[in-house]
Amino acid sequence: MSNRLFQSVIHQMKDAVDGRTIGVIDETGVVIACSELVKIGEVRQSIRDELAYSTDMVVSGGCTYRPLIDGAKREYITFVAGDDATADMISRMLAVSLSNIKNLYDEKYDKGSFIKNIILDNILPSDIYIKAKELHFNAEEQRIVFLVKFFGKTDMMPYEMLQNMFPDKAHDYVISVSEHDVVLVKEVKPGTENREMEKVAVNIADTLSSEFYTKVAIGVSTVVDNIKDLARAYKEAQIALDVGKVFETDKNVVSYENLGIGRLIYQLPTTLCEMFLQEVFKKGSLESLDRETLMTIQCFFENNLNVSETSRKLFVHRNTLVYRLEKIRKLTGLDLREFEHAITFKVALMVKKYLNSKQ
Repeated sequence: MSNRLFQSVIHQMKDAVDGRTIGVIDETGVVIACSELVKIGEVRQSIRDELAYSTDMVVSGGCTYRPLIDGAKREYITFVAGDDATADMISRMLAVSLSNIKNLYDEKYDKGSFIKNIILDNILPSDIYIKAKELHFNAEEQRIVFLVKFFGKTDMMPYEMLQNMFPDKAHDYVISVSEHDVVLVKEVKPGTENREMEKVAVNIADTLSSEFYTKVAIGVSTVVDNIKDLARAYKEAQIALDVGKVFETDKNVVSYENLGIGRLIYQLPTTLCEMFLQEVFKKGSLESLDRETLMTIQCFFENNLNVSETSRKLFVHRNTLVYRLEKIRKLTGLDLREFEHAITFKVALMVKKYLNSKQ
């Protein structure tokens, strides 16, 4: 945001605050606007450090400091001379006024806010190109959306962590959509393959884990080549996380492009899924399968229905595996050695897993 706009507001409010010194500190701890011009440029980093551990305000050195909160961000801090009740009241009014002014300014001139409005469907499709032209924003650039979900409490704001990793604000846009969810909209070169973007997501997760001791899950969209499709890409990233939570529980990075049949099952009504299970399995036959049998089935699928390879991986004799498969056939009516039966069984297990997650 323009420092000149802050200074203009501070100058106009100077006479209304009983002659007290008021001002604003930016994200680097520097005074960028003040009713006493000589104080502009002073560094007050210690105040930012104190406010990092406070949710409201700090009184220090004869001044009252209060942050401007924009979503999950605390970029700017207001200050008022004095440590009395009047200073507290003025700091509150100043913080509210400047927050609203900043939000209005950002909505009109900030590209990040523009993209946020697109992905959250807060802007009419007909207005997207008009706004893009006003902001000199390239609407035809190829982009991809990463939805990063943070788990547990963190020492640093999730938005700040990701912004530090992607500081190029001209091509990468970091957007806070909730307390624990942050979106990264990243420009990509034409011809970039999805697996390259998955590597970027894995790198993000590894960096956050090793440097910030933070666990995350990341949903990756497909690449879109038009700005109006970013809303769809954001929904794809959301679906990737939701489906991954059901079918890819061992992964912290899930790509929409690789969801496969899980994406189809996730969109089916639960009543239809229940009917499917009732038609495929005899009553109670699926529930009668013990843990060892289910592990055998899983290993059999992982080894492409190869009896010899599966028995080797399970450290059992080939005949033992054949006996288990025959037992499954008698219980369920499905012979997993036949491709069509195996496909039906695999889908049924996924449907069962989906229904369990719903319950």
